[in-house]
Amino acid sequence: MIEELGNVFAMLGAALAVILTGTGSAIGMSWVQQAAAGLTAEQPEKFGKTLILQLIPSSAALYGFVVAFLVMMQAVLGDGAGYTFSEGLIILVACLPIAGVGLFATLGQAKVCVAGVRIVGKRVELTGRAITMSVFIELFTLFALIVSVLTVFSVGG
Repeated sequence: MIEELGNVFAMLGAALAVILTGTGSAIGMSWVQQAAAGLTAEQPEKFGKTLILQLIPSSAALYGFVVAFLVMMQAVLGDGAGYTFSEGLIILVACLPIAGVGLFATLGQAKVCVAGVRIVGKRVELTGRAITMSVFIELFTLFALIVSVLTVFSVGG
């Protein structure tokens, strides 16, 4: 009975990875797209320059999906028994870095992207710098992704 809970904990971790990174990405993108819509209303020719800034906050959702996919594939394609109780707990903990950092770093990154849209509105030649500023925050999400992936791979499902 208790061994069956391993898959429950693992799937909870996978769900948190997708839910929290997806929520952060959706909220963050909406902030940036609102700013871009305001700029586009006044300067339609700058819409294209804001596209990458609108897209950048979506990366965390992709990272959360990758971790969840790895967790689920290991449960399905592993030795057939799924995760033991202790493995399920480890997987749940393994998903927390990408879930938490993915949520909070993306919200911070979105604020930088909103400021980037304002930069583009005033000085379009600084678009590259605005993008560069937002990418620095991406490093923290990548670190969390690496920790989550390595921990998931350390468990033999």
